[in-house]
Order: sequence, then structure tokens, then C-alpha cells
Amino acid sequence: MKISRVTILWLIIVLVLVTTLIGELLGVFSIESALTNFYIFMIALLTITVLAIIGAVFLGIFISHRIFSVRDFTPFEKEMLSMKEDVEEIREQVRELKEGKK
Repeated sequence: MKISRVTILWLIIVLVLVTTLIGELLGVFSIESALTNFYIFMIALLTITVLAIIGAVFLGIFISHRIFSVRDFTPFEKEMLSMKEDVEEIREQVRELKEGKK
């Protein structure tokens, strides 16, 4: 399996952000807080937003694929179809009875 350059780029960005977060929380880095630096905050917010949208799209694709890939009827649907046929047969018999009485 080959990893594309875009995937490697996103992994590096996420790794840098996670490293920065852990460093800030532990006090390892002596840089100003990521929340007070507007540019770092906006880059982190944009990255998280883009990754969340991509994740939501892939999750939606996965769920819709699972829903539409089922080719067979469920037992409930089979029972409903057989009940529909029974109701149609009963209607036809009632029509025949009504026509016979007239």
C-alpha cells in the first residue's frame, strides 16, 4: 500500500499540532501559548476543521454504502410483501363476492 504525498503532509501537520499541544500542556516549550498567538490558533482551527469535514464525508460515504449495498430483503420486508399479496387476494375475493350478489 502506497501512501500519497498529501497523506504524509497531513500526518506531519497533525503530528506537529499534537506535539505542540502536549508541549504546551506539559510546559516543555517556552513559546507563548497557542491560544494567545492568533496565527497558530487559526492554523490549528483550520486544520481541525478540514480534517473534521473530510472525516464526516468519509463516514457518510461509508454509512450510505453499507445501507445501499444490501441486496436482499430483510425478514420483516419479506413478511410485509407476503402480507400485501394476501391483502390483494382478499380484495379480489371480496370484489367477486360483491359482483355475484348484484
